[in-house]
Amino acid sequence: MSMFRSAQNFRVDNSQFHSSQHVHNHNTQDNRIDGWKMLLQNVASNALHDSRARFDAPKCDEDTRVEVTKEIVDWIQDCEAPQRLLCMTGAAGAGKSALQQTIAGKCSDSNTLGSAFFFSAGDPTRNNLSRIVPTIACQLGLHNDALRDSVAKAVEEDPLIFERQIQVQMDSLVVAPFKRICASGELDPSTFPHAILIDGLDECSGEENQAELLSTIKHCFLNDSGTPFRIFIASRPEWAIRSALCSEPEGYLYQLAYHIPLSDKYDATADIRRYLWRKLQDIGRRSHDRRAQSPLWPTKEDIEKLVAAASGQFVYAATVVKYVSERRGSPLDRLRAIIDWTSEGGQRTRPLELLDILYRSILSTAKELYEAVDTNRGQDFLLLLRAHQMNSDSHVEGVQCNTRDFDEILSLEGGGHQVLFSDLHSLVFVRQKPTIAGVWEEMQFYHLSFSEFLDSEFRAQHLFVPETRVRQYVVESCLQKLLQQEAFLQDSNFARIINLLCRYSQDKTTYVDDPRLIDFTCNNGWGRIDERLLSHVGKSHLTYRMWSGLGRFTLDAIRRLNYDLHEYELADVVKSYFNKWKEGYKKDGFMENEYDEFSLST
Repeated sequence: MSMFRSAQNFRVDNSQFHSSQHVHNHNTQDNRIDGWKMLLQNVASNALHDSRARFDAPKCDEDTRVEVTKEIVDWIQDCEAPQRLLCMTGAAGAGKSALQQTIAGKCSDSNTLGSAFFFSAGDPTRNNLSRIVPTIACQLGLHNDALRDSVAKAVEEDPLIFERQIQVQMDSLVVAPFKRICASGELDPSTFPHAILIDGLDECSGEENQAELLSTIKHCFLNDSGTPFRIFIASRPEWAIRSALCSEPEGYLYQLAYHIPLSDKYDATADIRRYLWRKLQDIGRRSHDRRAQSPLWPTKEDIEKLVAAASGQFVYAATVVKYVSERRGSPLDRLRAIIDWTSEGGQRTRPLELLDILYRSILSTAKELYEAVDTNRGQDFLLLLRAHQMNSDSHVEGVQCNTRDFDEILSLEGGGHQVLFSDLHSLVFVRQKPTIAGVWEEMQFYHLSFSEFLDSEFRAQHLFVPETRVRQYVVESCLQKLLQQEAFLQDSNFARIINLLCRYSQDKTTYVDDPRLIDFTCNNGWGRIDERLLSHVGKSHLTYRMWSGLGRFTLDAIRRLNYDLHEYELADVVKSYFNKWKEGYKKDGFMENEYDEFSLST
């Protein structure tokens, strides 16, 4: 340094010397961070609509979902429309992701796609909120260099931004940079790609996280008119989005969002029929099986059976096509295996396994969430669900209860079925019908195959509940109700309980738990029946068919108390009531020989 004691500010190679004799290397950045590089490290590349990880993602066939696709595209293009958020909800397997993928492709082709994010429950990089804002910011930044620099600067100014709340991230990385560049004149918002697509909100783990994202969108985009973005969200109708969109009580997005209830508004039956014809015929033409190459395959009857089984949901049709297209088998034989398959047939094939995996996943999650609530502990979610399914599907001949009445029989709290179904809205809904007596409610399924799934141990596996167990549970619930306060046992309630008791106990394998039978007898349960039974003789409330079922149930109780439990005194109590009822009904005009089958063996 002594050589240059009097020299100032000169350069040797890449080093600059100052009079202070400090040396700085120009190849370093003074430890300055690279904001864009940090952003890229927090992006979920698998969530992009054209990601390699989502190769061959489902999308709509050219002539399917035409109406709903047009409705969505028109909404995206109409920048003057007042509602800047579109929420599309639909049942599991209704084709929401295929529609999102299709819309993303159309927006990309027309240069209106700002960003897309596809959630996936099985991918840790896109099943939570940690990467969604950086991914959106990155895609938007790639459309404009000045916006990209502004986003990078925001990261450099706050390197901890990725650890902050989602709303803070969205404001700092998307809204503020965009407004800043628009104000500087470096970006024209009227020509900027403005569609932001978010698919599968329900696959983001945690209801509170789903709600947080919706709240962030409201705060950052809907409450502020400073950005041109139109956000399209697709989701199953789970709690977070359902409560935000509901009308009563009014959700916080009810007035702000354009809502398309896909499963209710658009009947996909015709689309599914066209899809099956085209796909199966194409598989047949490429098959080595000459039978499948015939223009007569598949038959119209086969297609209509598949369309009926699909219940308007594309997931069933897609599962059929995937199974039939297996190149190692004959498509004709594999299609026949699906159409002829029954759970009782002893088959080893699993033609609907992909669909069953979806059902088991949704059902397991709903079970875990329901039984984790303090007030529900001790309640068997699967048993209650199966009981409601059997009631609504009229599994037991001659009896079906209003869903609310059935809640009361099962001793659920008022509206208990709503809590029970709260995490199953992608598979189940409650249909309401006005009647003279009031509103009739019944459980309905979006998928016929889901009800069949619940009926089949082969398909439901560890989630299966046998019908005999449900029958016993309903019978025991009826006995418990008969022991309750008098106010409940009005004429209609009494007749309903007796009807359920009779019908559900008709199966010879249905047995009341021994302690419950003894408890019912010791606590004057038969006397409770007797108090009201004779007043119903000859009235329409209690038909002979119901009495027949009650007679069988009573005789079975007598035999069990006598021969199995050796409770002879209790058996005599029940026998005395049975003989009294028998004589009363004889006097009311029933044929005497109708009672021969009820004669007691001594």
